[in-house]
Amino acid sequence: MNDILARRLTGLAGITAALALIVEIPLYFVYSGPPPDANVLSRLLLGIIGLASLVVFVTAFRELVKRVSPAHEWVGSLAFATGLVYATIVLVSTGLEAGAVIAADRPIDPTIDVSGTYILYGSISRLMLALFLTAFGYAVSRSRLLPRWTGRSAYVLAAVNLAFVPSLFFGNTPANFYAANGWGTTALMGTVLSYWLLAVGVSAYRSAGRVAPTGSPALRH
Repeated sequence: MNDILARRLTGLAGITAALALIVEIPLYFVYSGPPPDANVLSRLLLGIIGLASLVVFVTAFRELVKRVSPAHEWVGSLAFATGLVYATIVLVSTGLEAGAVIAADRPIDPTIDVSGTYILYGSISRLMLALFLTAFGYAVSRSRLLPRWTGRSAYVLAAVNLAFVPSLFFGNTPANFYAANGWGTTALMGTVLSYWLLAVGVSAYRSAGRVAPTGSPALRH
């Protein structure tokens, strides 16, 4: 995989993941009570597509770091590993929710009734995402493979995610902002991540057109 292809694949995967998540998240707020199965399964399917795209994004990003700055391959691998763990955790949570909804003989709200997902979507995901964003920010700032704002924004988002890690001590009411499964801990953080991925994906894809013939990046910082 050459530099240009790695940038384009990183960008397209980030954009695809972002769009799937952007469409998914509002579906959680359509119904005030237990939603119909079609609503839950539709949003979970969108989430699966988004997470699969995220796996491609972190894999292509690792390859991009390795090609642009071999000395920082280790931090690209760290970003890949933590991003993959994050995607795996959320996929497991998705499976638990889908299984409960399919098996139930009545509509249920899996954000409340499936207790096993509380800290998987919450504290555990927030910590893994903070590690990924920190590694991503460090890799970008050191290798200069993308504009500076991508690295700086990653650091900011990492700090915000860390602030939500202790939310597991604050109950399980989704309507609360700061709770194990609260809307701030889960929906808000997911929304912020999706728009950040969209912006970074667009930046990565556009950067393919500004690569010098030798393969080294010629980006405007």
